[in-house]
Amino acid sequence: MLLLILGMAIFMAVHLIPSFVNLRRKLIGWRGQTYYTIGYSSAAMIGLVLIIIGKSRAVEVNVWDAPDWVYHLTPVFMLIALTLLPAAYMPTNLKRFMRHPFLTGIALWAFSHLLVNGDVAAIILFGGFGSFALFDMWSSSRRGADKSTVKLPFYRDILLLVVGVVAFGIVLHLHPYLFGVAAIP
Repeated sequence: MLLLILGMAIFMAVHLIPSFVNLRRKLIGWRGQTYYTIGYSSAAMIGLVLIIIGKSRAVEVNVWDAPDWVYHLTPVFMLIALTLLPAAYMPTNLKRFMRHPFLTGIALWAFSHLLVNGDVAAIILFGGFGSFALFDMWSSSRRGADKSTVKLPFYRDILLLVVGVVAFGIVLHLHPYLFGVAAIP
C-alpha cells in the first residue's frame, strides 16, 4: 500500500506543477524547457510505475461491496469516458460545449471504477485520480481555460464517437489480461 500512496503522491505532485504558474516558470528558468520536460516526464513515469506496482501488491481490504446494479452503469460511464479522453486532442464540436473533456473523462473513469471497487487501494487510486481531475478542472478554468468558439464539420464528431467506441471495445477485450478481472462480469 505504501508504494501505491508514494506513487500517487509523486504522480499528482508532478501534475500539479502547471497549476502553480510561478513554480513552473522557475523550474523552466532554472535549466530550460528541455530539462523541465525531461524531469517532469521522468518523475511522472516513476510515479506511474510505483502506482502500478503498489496497486498490484496491495492487500485487499474491503470497505464496501458494490450492489449488482452498478455493474450495468459502469460500462455506460466508461464508454462516455473513453470518448471524452481523445476529445481533448481531436478537433470536434464537443469543445464548444465543455472546457475539459479529458479531465471530465478521467473523473468519469475514476467515479465509475469507485462504484464497483470498494477496497482501500481502489479508493486511494480512483479517488485520488478523480479528485485530481476535479481540482485540475477548477484550476485550469481559473487560469483562463475556455470553451472553443470554432464550429467544425459534423463528421468530426462522428469520428470522435467511432474512436470512443473502438477504444471501449479494446479496453473491454484487454481488461481481463491487463487487470485480472473482466470489465463486464
